[in-house]
Amino acid sequence: MSNLYRVALAILVLAPGAAFAQSPASCPSLPADTGLTWEQLDGPGFVFCRALRGDGSEAFAVTISDSSPFEPNRRNRAEPTSIAGHQGHWYRSEIAGQDVIARETLVEVDGGKVAHISLRAADETQKAQAMQQAHALRFEDARLSSN
Repeated sequence: MSNLYRVALAILVLAPGAAFAQSPASCPSLPADTGLTWEQLDGPGFVFCRALRGDGSEAFAVTISDSSPFEPNRRNRAEPTSIAGHQGHWYRSEIAGQDVIARETLVEVDGGKVAHISLRAADETQKAQAMQQAHALRFEDARLSSN
């Protein structure tokens, strides 16, 4: 899991008064048939978006910022990906103390921004579904908050 993702999670925990926008103005577009909704947190220089399933569990998360502390390591390459016209790879990652399948990738978006996408899945079926949903993301409306 990347440091930026950890920072965003810490902000969620430490800032109970933080406003969460239900309107995904800064999050990428999701096709309606995914059944997912966004939970968004705008921070200084980043937008953190959690794609939530109907049961409230997280399918994947997207952090949009000027740069990402996640540095892909070739030896951790897993599945190929194509998100918003960007060809790349998902990279295996580990989450200490958790028996989950974890993947991360980076996507360059308009305005010189980068989107770090991370997912955690209980099994291969859940991983494949989350990847398919992430592949359908569109970043044409993605922008950073002025906070």
